[in-house]
Amino acid sequence: MHSRGTALTPRPFPFIHSRKHTTMTPTQPLADRIRPATLDEFVGQAHLVGPGKPLRLALENKNLRSMIFWGPPGVGKTTLARILAAATDREYVELSAVSAGKKDLAALVERVKAPAQPAQRDLFSMNEPQQKSVGALLFLDEIHRFNKAQQDFLLPYVEDGTLVLIGATTENPSFEVISALLSRSQVFVLHALTQDEIATIIQQGADELQVHIADDALRFLATYANGDARKALNLLETTSGYYGDDITLQTLTDTLQSKQIRYDKSADEHYDTISAYIKSMRASQPDAALYYLARMVEGGEDPKFIARRMVIFASEDVGMADPHALTLANAVFRAVEIIGMPEAGINLAHGTVYMATAPKSRGAYNGYKTALAEVQQSGNLPIPLGLRNAPTQLMKDLGYGKQSGAFLPAEIAEMRFYDPD
Repeated sequence: MHSRGTALTPRPFPFIHSRKHTTMTPTQPLADRIRPATLDEFVGQAHLVGPGKPLRLALENKNLRSMIFWGPPGVGKTTLARILAAATDREYVELSAVSAGKKDLAALVERVKAPAQPAQRDLFSMNEPQQKSVGALLFLDEIHRFNKAQQDFLLPYVEDGTLVLIGATTENPSFEVISALLSRSQVFVLHALTQDEIATIIQQGADELQVHIADDALRFLATYANGDARKALNLLETTSGYYGDDITLQTLTDTLQSKQIRYDKSADEHYDTISAYIKSMRASQPDAALYYLARMVEGGEDPKFIARRMVIFASEDVGMADPHALTLANAVFRAVEIIGMPEAGINLAHGTVYMATAPKSRGAYNGYKTALAEVQQSGNLPIPLGLRNAPTQLMKDLGYGKQSGAFLPAEIAEMRFYDPD
């Protein structure tokens, strides 16, 4: 995501940044000071920015269309938008949906659509004066925070090219962005950065700060980041401010003021603990499940990660033996979202004990896996006529919609996927 680069300077219009490069200052956050200026400096998202991949082709061809970046925090959404902006002659504008509103959009559109002032012709040149490109490139951060009316306002200007929109969101755009805007945009999924990618960025940050970071401290920080480069760089910078130019595992954990080292110092610990937690619930061992839950909470694990695993467990392992388990697991997830830690640990404990003591049935899960394997093997077998939609009289005459008792395609009519036992 990051490397040594340049920042964007404010312009008079609210929330707007220009592409003009400026000199970095030590007062800027480290993540901004080492932000890359080109795709060659960018770390991560190779499926989008590698050779022959869509965002690199868009940049090379200077062919930017409206798009939405969907991914977790700290993976390069803003950085990519700024790099792409350098490939266009359009004015680049940054807005945050947290603070901007419809009035800001209207003011931007009015200014962009205003007749351009003719450029002065050089009397000593035969060249015609260059006209400014029409329209603007709008980067809208946290687009999911815009309501329907605000998103609707964007539609005609995205449609007519007044604005090329790059939206950024951590939420599923299928649920948070209106369908009309989605249909006019290409959605690109950005993934959490790997530990190796995070380590590369951390080392760049250490070089910028002119500090030495020990190998075990680097591994700890890469794991602690959980795919978020900004999170790692913020802790690195804070620790450097407190302890100087020698970053050790001890100084990092002292800065955190918590005992996360036993859990976070390696990725294996992370996966081993969640595995032990799930297997304890599967074996109906609430004591063990609570113990591993406590280790994860004390170790600083993302509580929503634990809650997501609980939701999956409710259908995968409890299943039809107690259909209410899924409702409760979703309630726990929602409680974690609205309450936060440390109190949400109580909600997690409630859900953990319920899942561990609930009866178990993997019938629905196993049936789905078997059906999925059959679909992958046999493809789209003809659906029985009686199950098909019959919107016209002709289709009704052909037998569409007339139930004959056949529900599976004829080729697999005798197959059974769900076993309730």
